[in-house]
Amino acid sequence: MTNPTATNVAQGDAHVDLQAGTVHGDVNFYQLPPDPTPEELFVAAVKYLDARVRDEALDLIEKAVAGGYVTAEVQFHRLIALLSGRTLRQLSTEELDRLAAICASLTRYDDRDEWAAGLKVVIRLLAPVSAADAELILKQVDALDQRQRDCVYGHLEALLEGAIQDEMWQRSVELAEVQRTAGGRPDRVWKFFHPTPAPPRVRPVRPAAVPFRDWFLASAGAALFTFAVVELTVLVAARGRPGSILGVLAGLAGLAAFCIGGSERHYRRARLRAKDAEMRPPQRRWPEAPTGGFASKVDRLFRVYFGRYVPRGTDRSDWLTQTAGIRRQLRDEIVEIYREQRIDAERVAWLVRHLVSDVRQQWERGTLTAYRDQLRVPATTTALCVGGLVVLTIGSLWAVPAAVLAAPLYGMALYLLAVIAAVPAVRASFRIIAERRRVAADEAERADKYRARVEAYRRWQDKLSDKPLDVEMAAWLEADRKVLVDQVMRHYRLRPSQVIAHAFIEAPAASCKRARYPRGPWRYSQYRLLLFLLTDDGVRQVDIDLNFETATSQITQRLNYRFEAVAAVRIRGVIGQRQTFGLTLINGEAISLTVSESDYQAVQHDEDPTKITKLSLDASGLGHTLHVLEGIAAEGKEWVKHQRDRADNRLAKLATTVRRLID
Repeated sequence: MTNPTATNVAQGDAHVDLQAGTVHGDVNFYQLPPDPTPEELFVAAVKYLDARVRDEALDLIEKAVAGGYVTAEVQFHRLIALLSGRTLRQLSTEELDRLAAICASLTRYDDRDEWAAGLKVVIRLLAPVSAADAELILKQVDALDQRQRDCVYGHLEALLEGAIQDEMWQRSVELAEVQRTAGGRPDRVWKFFHPTPAPPRVRPVRPAAVPFRDWFLASAGAALFTFAVVELTVLVAARGRPGSILGVLAGLAGLAAFCIGGSERHYRRARLRAKDAEMRPPQRRWPEAPTGGFASKVDRLFRVYFGRYVPRGTDRSDWLTQTAGIRRQLRDEIVEIYREQRIDAERVAWLVRHLVSDVRQQWERGTLTAYRDQLRVPATTTALCVGGLVVLTIGSLWAVPAAVLAAPLYGMALYLLAVIAAVPAVRASFRIIAERRRVAADEAERADKYRARVEAYRRWQDKLSDKPLDVEMAAWLEADRKVLVDQVMRHYRLRPSQVIAHAFIEAPAASCKRARYPRGPWRYSQYRLLLFLLTDDGVRQVDIDLNFETATSQITQRLNYRFEAVAAVRIRGVIGQRQTFGLTLINGEAISLTVSESDYQAVQHDEDPTKITKLSLDASGLGHTLHVLEGIAAEGKEWVKHQRDRADNRLAKLATTVRRLID
């Protein structure tokens, strides 16, 4: 047995941590309507077959056939689903009986039909092939339309034996080399794992909040001031001096000018203080959000993107220090407006990027504090305030003496009442006006923010619009696996015809991303693969790390051992929960790998988590691999001989049926 040079295969009770899974809830790709027709069952079956979920595809096809939907296309896919990825001798007794029953039920179809032509080729592959017939059969496969040809090379490359198997395998690998980068995979595959972005939202504007005290002071003060001014005007008019009347009017005009300018000045200064407060770093350390919660994940997003989007020519520490306040304000807004929806933080990552990018752009343009210039009190406003006070003072000095001379005590009391009422009334009015203007300004800012966020959301949706279909993901993964098998066989200098069987154990890598369609299997951004090659000399096991997003792989361990060295093979755990594959050798060495985790928190309300796990394991080919490894563990090398003997009698009967169909 060779010693491993490197390994990261989970041993013992080690397990794999997964990022929260993404379920593309807007996709009805695998959705079946209530009481589906046989045709609808077949359409769904073809999708599952293209996704390499072979057992589910076969079950749906059988239901369609039982419902009376039997065509050349149905029979073609029925055979493909049954035979996919295996030789005839790897089929179980029940599967061989089913294959014989299918062949016995076939009738002659119109040769001009493309599916009938494909079905005829598949049936021809079931018969013993001589060396003389091999070239003819390959020509027949190549003459098929692309859909049928890709199905044959993609699913039945291991069906034949001998030299034709080597040729079939080579053509299958060549097709896989093309398919693994087809459809713009390098630029699109990451989008499959990206969650559906949450629609844009903006924090609602805080309604105007005017204390009752201000309303009381403004209204009561205005009433008392009006009463005092009217009485003073009556006293001044009684003196009969027109100049004193003009003084009253000048004082009222000055007061009006002061109020207009003063309210503008008060609003600008209050708005400026509020804006500065948003920019100012927090004065006290806020408690950390609970780990793993929405707020904690949003915190992380802001830390990551503020650390990544540093303006050109700016020191990172200065950038982070000076934007601490606005970072906190933006973070609080996101947490507030999205938390109640119970969404995953990754769905608002696009918005965090947009906000951080906007702050960076403002920093680079020098407009991050442009509000200070916009809210600076204009000279005209200051002049209006000062001029109003001057005119008010002059008018008062002109008019009040006349009123006092007319009625000394009453006139002085009215003057004092006017002053006492005006001061709190004006101040309260300033606060009321500022609050109303604050609401209007916030509404305008909110509208601008919402428009910008909608535009950013649409741009991101456009970027994600070519997200791969699940069947594309399956085709890329199958191509990767096929190329890896070919590379390993080349390393060991093995021809496909020298390999009795190959099988994978497939598991998600640590901290990988995962996503799926509703009612579809999980797909992972990184895989950990155990590849088993069965040859007459024993088992070649290769452990591989596959980065699915970059289509790159690394072999981490190679093991060679005899069939008799396998002591036990097991799957530990309940389906729908955590399940672990274990293989133990007679020297005590144990190989363990977590193949599935609990899906209860990542399923939609109308999905069965157990069914989702079964689909994922079906797509990984775990059932076929276990069948092979369990047979080896139970019988050793004799399993190969017994498997062949068990199949040969039934294959002889099958050959008779097949010859009848192709003659």
